[in-house]
Amino acid sequence: MRNLWKAFKESGFVKGLVYTVIGSISYPGLAIINKLQINGMDKLKKLPKNNVLFVSNHQTYFAEVICFLHIFCAVSWRKKNGLGVPYYLLWPYTRVQFVSAEETMKKNLMSKIFALAGSIMIKRVWVEDGKEVRKGLDPSDTRKITRALDKNWVITFPQGTTTPFVPGRKGTAFIVKHHQPIVIPVVVDGFSTAFNKKGIKVIKKGTRLSVTFKDPMVINYDDPTEKILEDIMDAIEQSSKFKPLQIPPSA
Repeated sequence: MRNLWKAFKESGFVKGLVYTVIGSISYPGLAIINKLQINGMDKLKKLPKNNVLFVSNHQTYFAEVICFLHIFCAVSWRKKNGLGVPYYLLWPYTRVQFVSAEETMKKNLMSKIFALAGSIMIKRVWVEDGKEVRKGLDPSDTRKITRALDKNWVITFPQGTTTPFVPGRKGTAFIVKHHQPIVIPVVVDGFSTAFNKKGIKVIKKGTRLSVTFKDPMVINYDDPTEKILEDIMDAIEQSSKFKPLQIPPSA
């Protein structure tokens, strides 16, 4: 029975239904109430259907992932420069999964429903004062991600937090080094201004949202994970070199 339920949750029909419902609700906030600009969208149609890892900075819990799903569906319907009319939601592209924290995706009914869109839930270990003990991935989590890459595109956020310019986690670099996917860096902006932290409620209308897909990274897989992670953080413009200078207040 458990395996039957798991197969049902992971079926294309269920994912497609979730995409259609969430996509219909979220579309106005992305493309009507706010102004979405997509750069490099034409590069996506050239990618294979599996073993592609999208690495991105992270500004809200859900808005960026939802936006990516819109974009991938639009590309599957041969759109090149934007979302346009969202008729792609009638038959969405569902060969996509995204890495997310297990505690986030099990918080409430809404997050549990969104998890059906293709969440790869990973565990984090915390101590009582709220500080994270383990920065890497559990071996079972690593296997989940590598299995997902065998069949799908996978979205991950190396920082694992919506706070900008914090260090990335080595788990992402470990996956890249050992599974050797095509790595597409993505830089997003405007989402933390337009939406609340969850990325569900619009808090500022007319915001310019930008999503930039860069060229695939050229990676030396013989490099240590630290070097691969450093290159990824540079590519998504979250390393220290991109951090704005703090100008001290005048006396």
